[in-house]
Amino acid sequence: MSVPTPMKDSVVRHNEPLSGHTTWRVGGPADLFYVPPTVAALAAFLAAHRDLPLLWLGLGSNTLARDGGFRGVVIATAGGLSTIGLSDKRVRAEAGVPLAKLARFSAQSGFMGLEFLAGIPGTVGGALAMNAGAGGHEIWEYVVAVETIDRQGRITRRTREDFEVGYRHATSSREEWFVGAFFNLAPGDTEAGMARIREQLALRNRTQPLHTANAGSVFRNPPGDYAGRLIEAAGLKGLREGGAMVSPRHANFIVNDGTASAADIERLIDRVRSRVREQTGIVLGLEVKIVGDAP
Repeated sequence: MSVPTPMKDSVVRHNEPLSGHTTWRVGGPADLFYVPPTVAALAAFLAAHRDLPLLWLGLGSNTLARDGGFRGVVIATAGGLSTIGLSDKRVRAEAGVPLAKLARFSAQSGFMGLEFLAGIPGTVGGALAMNAGAGGHEIWEYVVAVETIDRQGRITRRTREDFEVGYRHATSSREEWFVGAFFNLAPGDTEAGMARIREQLALRNRTQPLHTANAGSVFRNPPGDYAGRLIEAAGLKGLREGGAMVSPRHANFIVNDGTASAADIERLIDRVRSRVREQTGIVLGLEVKIVGDAP
């Protein structure tokens, strides 16, 4: 999967195409597109734009942006909120830090536990919201505290107990978003940690269609089973809708051959769900988030 190059400036851009900021390489224009250079700048921006709809975007994986774009503000944390370091013997990372960078920094700093994140193409903020996981581990196993921000720009530090955390979700009743997290990790051997990271990346390279535009796993695994297995058993590998195709390498990935629209991908998602439901009675839940408007 090729990852969009984050913009480094904090200029608000108008009518910015989301196709350049999502790993599926599709999506119409956002009314406003903002890369916050710091949490303080983000707080001021939110306070000044508190009445507009918001869409938070990291590396643009796990997201299907519709062809009609987004009527509101897209806040792109990748390339902006990118501070990572140590705080009181804990790793602290802001929301825009790529997960691969968090895994490497932790291992190189002498900690173990987050190596599984190396193969997940996302950022800390999205991983917290989705409770991202792989290989039997999830990110919230290691979270000791988070920093959140609300529509008024107020920043609050909260603990894990402030959220309902489960498979692919971490929610609360408050309208707040993650801007940073603290990770409590065990001491580890740096060389062993880096070796585990290389193993994660090699596994991802063997099993996923990395060299085509995709958004990661499309469907959540149902209890006791795997979405990819169900889709493959239904004979849907290679199924196409316009320029979108169910990956022949991994059935839970939909790839863009370079000509797909967001509508192609959404129609293919619906066809896959229908076929699996017809054959098994199982309704696959979405792991990707569909945002924006139809054209």
